[in-house]
Amino acid sequence: MRKQIVAGNWKMNLTVTEGQALVQQVLEQLPELSAQKQVIFGTPFLHLCQAVAQTKDTANVGVAAQNCHHQASGAYTGEIAAGMLQAAGVQSVIIGHSERRMYNHEDNALLAKKVDAALAANLHVIFCCGESLDIRDADTQNAFVEQQLNESIFHLSAEQMAQVTIAYEPIWAIGTGRTASAAQAQDMHAHIRGVLAAKYGESISQQTSILYGGSCKASNAVELFSCPDVDGGLIGGASLLADDFLGIIRAMVSTR
Repeated sequence: MRKQIVAGNWKMNLTVTEGQALVQQVLEQLPELSAQKQVIFGTPFLHLCQAVAQTKDTANVGVAAQNCHHQASGAYTGEIAAGMLQAAGVQSVIIGHSERRMYNHEDNALLAKKVDAALAANLHVIFCCGESLDIRDADTQNAFVEQQLNESIFHLSAEQMAQVTIAYEPIWAIGTGRTASAAQAQDMHAHIRGVLAAKYGESISQQTSILYGGSCKASNAVELFSCPDVDGGLIGGASLLADDFLGIIRAMVSTR
């Protein structure tokens, strides 16, 4: 059985003091997590060591960076290498988030290098993919997402793919006033799983967790997580408030 995961992506939010308080509040009220359920705090770089220290004794709870550089070291002012993250106790890194693609102009070729760097440092990769509104309206989303996967992660071996979680972001449903239904989420997740099966075989496809990265809240999390191919969520704004994030975690615990 593949893992169900709720990963919070704090983006560029919270001071160190606020972040420490949020992690503590979540840990104090965290429901019991089986081995197949995992919670991840995806924090800004400044919070990582603190979050690692807070979560180190809590089973099935981990910490993710929101980005890493594609080089192992060098004259890259302001950047963080994957090896630095691993040495600090960070377990995972988010790569290919839509905001990094949009604002930092990260293309599929660069993301492939980042994936390789992360895996070389023994980090688990949460790889983001997803389409914009114009691509959804043109009904070419399946081909677009498949191309993202082909050009960024499908050079990996089957063994390496075991260290990758995929997060589908329906960019067209974030901040546009349009909402992705559970059926639409399931359709894309099933498509991604089918593409994985065609490339790596049914076994790898069924072992790979695919998270929903749209507007997931406590109010719709049970419906989303009950979909057969939706294995949890990459949570944005709702991960910044303990009660909201805990509601989503409880939804994960209650499904499957």
